[in-house]
Amino acid sequence: MRKICIVTATRAEYGLLKPLLDLIQKSDELELQIIATGAHLSPEFGLTYTQIESDGFKIDEKVEMLLSSDTPSSIVKTMGVTMLGFADVLPRLNPDLLVILGDRYEMLAVASAATIFRIPIAHIHGGEVTEGAYDDAIRHAITKMSHLHFASTEPYRNRIIQMGEQPERVFNVGAIGLDNIRDLQLLSKEELEKDLGIKFKKYNYQVTFHPETLGNLSVAEQFQNLLNAIKEQEDSFFVFTKANADTDGRIINQMIDEFVKANQHKSKAFTSLGTLRFLSVVKQCDAIIGNSSSGIVEAPSLKTATLNIGDRQKGRVQAESTINVESNEEEIKKGIKKIHDTSFKESVDTLDNPYDKGGAALEIFRQISKSKINSTIKSFYSL
Repeated sequence: MRKICIVTATRAEYGLLKPLLDLIQKSDELELQIIATGAHLSPEFGLTYTQIESDGFKIDEKVEMLLSSDTPSSIVKTMGVTMLGFADVLPRLNPDLLVILGDRYEMLAVASAATIFRIPIAHIHGGEVTEGAYDDAIRHAITKMSHLHFASTEPYRNRIIQMGEQPERVFNVGAIGLDNIRDLQLLSKEELEKDLGIKFKKYNYQVTFHPETLGNLSVAEQFQNLLNAIKEQEDSFFVFTKANADTDGRIINQMIDEFVKANQHKSKAFTSLGTLRFLSVVKQCDAIIGNSSSGIVEAPSLKTATLNIGDRQKGRVQAESTINVESNEEEIKKGIKKIHDTSFKESVDTLDNPYDKGGAALEIFRQISKSKINSTIKSFYSL
């Protein structure tokens, strides 16, 4: 049996990968291996590796790597620790294929280690552009170290080919996270209120904000502008999910805690909601506010608007349900006002999601099952 190793470092990433994990685990021809690392192993970020285990998966290896700081220096050191850990783990597991999703710094370290060990890589969500974060460069670097590519739109597939990857190894499968929207029975408004200990109001929002690592404004300034804008919203409730283990992410999380403590009547924060609760909250809300990729990719399929702030997601293909504003208080207020415009709300209910092809996990599974890569040598495809 061919050994397929999936690496996951964050709660959000695992939620996206779960449909693929299910398919591989049930396969008679593939053996599933799971490596949990990063924020999964951190008490500060909820020890979310336990969610993987409670879903019935065996974690083959846990690689400690997260340092208790989020400065550029500590992030670089974390990448070094990651490579040290994977130097021991990869030869022990000796997978036939390593599956990596996205663009986080942990995955750059993992891909670098796999390249040296000559382990083929399958990369999900390559070819995308996020001009406001250094994740953009990381994503393209992982693409060049990978051998199978699963893009979420046709423009992204074309961009991967433009980078010199062989067309027959690049597939437009749509966004894998949308499989969860079809597969899960989302919670009702009443079930959410009971489960989360909240009470929705007339207007409701899910707020997720990550550091804009290449922005001109400081993270604190950007996020304070957002908090100032939402503080003035009447008859509104805000469900915060905290930032991941990114540069300056702890600054955001501390500001969330202070805001919620002072505004308990209109807000509540969670370190991790999990896939089911997160998607259910988004479905019940008027909009996602912040700069998370969830607002770009998943929200349109839930018929929920997105108020996308700043440049972190700049360059991504977007549905018409996305409102883009600058990181300043007045722009954010204008964006919130537009969310409740009758004609805009009607358009959100009827739009198509450009990331939705249907059955991304199954198509990735099919291609992984039949693509036997015997050499990591690649030829550059010239346009």
